[in-house]
Amino acid sequence: MSRVKIEEPDKYLFTAKITTRITDLNYGGHVGNDRIFAFMHDARVQFIKSLGYKDEMNFDGLGNIQTDAAISYKAEVFAYEELEIEVGVMDLNKYGCDFVYRFTKSDGKMAAIGKTGIIFFDYEKRKIANMPESFLKKIE
Repeated sequence: MSRVKIEEPDKYLFTAKITTRITDLNYGGHVGNDRIFAFMHDARVQFIKSLGYKDEMNFDGLGNIQTDAAISYKAEVFAYEELEIEVGVMDLNKYGCDFVYRFTKSDGKMAAIGKTGIIFFDYEKRKIANMPESFLKKIE
């Protein structure tokens, strides 16, 4: 069986910190896979806000749509652990890019690496839109 392989960007642009809760655990006693996706979303919103945007629906009048997502798990994460989630951007194209998330536990061990692909979207026209210049300038 082939494994998901996620490339890392040359550099990460932002670091979010999230402390896990007891409600993040699954039957195995560790953080559930669904929660890792939620942590990626939270880190992405924190990153976007750090760039000066209000939220994911306000990139100079455009929103975005997630086109795909993947995670490769490296270590268990338990309740009340602090995670650093580094966020990077790569594979830029006319319409969007990939966000890459590197999860590191407080002991320095990598817990997971994930990615989400996004495209920019004009919700009024219900059409894919070009990446805003302002976004490109802020991440370069």
